[in-house]
Amino acid sequence: MLQLHERLRRGRPVNCTRFAAELAVSRKTIQRDIDHMRDRLGLPIDYDRATHSYVYTAAVEAFPTVQMSEGDAVALFVAERALEPLRGTPLFDRLKATFERLTAGLPDSVDLTPADQGAVSFGQAGEGRTNAPAFDALQKAQQERREVTFAYRKAGADEREMRRVHPYHLTHREHLWYLVGYDLDRAAIRTFALPRMDAVKLTRRYFPAPMDFSPDAYFASALGVVSGGGNHEIRLKFSPAVADRLEERVWHESQQLHRCSDGSVELHLRLGSLVEIERWVLAWGDQAEVLAPATLRDRIAQTVQAMAARYDAPPP
Repeated sequence: MLQLHERLRRGRPVNCTRFAAELAVSRKTIQRDIDHMRDRLGLPIDYDRATHSYVYTAAVEAFPTVQMSEGDAVALFVAERALEPLRGTPLFDRLKATFERLTAGLPDSVDLTPADQGAVSFGQAGEGRTNAPAFDALQKAQQERREVTFAYRKAGADEREMRRVHPYHLTHREHLWYLVGYDLDRAAIRTFALPRMDAVKLTRRYFPAPMDFSPDAYFASALGVVSGGGNHEIRLKFSPAVADRLEERVWHESQQLHRCSDGSVELHLRLGSLVEIERWVLAWGDQAEVLAPATLRDRIAQTVQAMAARYDAPPP
C-alpha cells in the first residue's frame, strides 16, 4: 500500500494487472489494497476508464498509517507532554520527531481543540538540569557497552575527580538524571548525577553485558536514588492533619500503612539507607515522628535542635 500511495502521489496511474506482476502478487491483492485505501483510509482514489488505471483525484501529502479516534489522539498528546523529563536531550528531539510523524498521518476528522491541549499538564518543582552532552555520550556508551571516563564532583565537594565507569543504566529520579555504573577504581556499582559530570569521553575499551545487574533490584531498597547496603526497618507516625495526603501515594514498594483510632497513620518501610528518609521526614515538619529505628530518631532530634538554635538568634 505504501508503494501504491507513492506511485499515485507522483501522478502515475496504477493498473492492477501490471502492478501485481511487478510485485509478484495476485491481482486480487492489489485490488483489495486499493479498496482498503479508498474505503477505510479515506484516500481520494478513483478509477480512470480511459487508461484502465487508478489515480488520486486530489493531492495527498502523507499516508494515513495510524488510525485513531479523537480520544486516541488526545491520549497521544498527553503522552507527548509526559516527555518533559527528556527535554534538552537528543532523545527528546528524536521522540518529538516521531510524535510529529505519527500525528501527520492522522485523518483530517481527528482534531485537537485548545481545550484538549490545555486539559493536562506536567510540572515538578525543582526540575534538574539535564546536561545534554553527557546524556548523549552516556546513552551511546551504554548501547555500545564502552567504558567511559569523566570528571565528577561529589555533592558538597569543591574539586572534581576522574572516574572510569562501565555505564549500566540511565534513570530519571527525584527530578534529576542519574547514571548507574560500575566504578572501576572503587570496584563497586555507583550512582552519578549527570549535572555534576564534566568531560564525558568514550574509550576504546568494551565491557560485557552485566548479567547480575537489574535496575529494579538495585533501586528496590531506595526511597529515591540512594540504595545503600543496609536493611533498616522504618516506623513513622503522621498526624491526622496529613493522613489523607500520606495515603494518596505509594511512597515505596515496601510500605505498609495503618490508620490508627485517633486518625493518625503509621507508615512502615524497609530501606537500605537512612540518608533520604531523614530529609523526607524533616520535610513533613511537626506532622511526622520517627518511632524506629533509634538511630534515625536521634539524627532527626539532633537536626531539629540545631535548627531551633539557629532560629533563636536574629537573622544576620
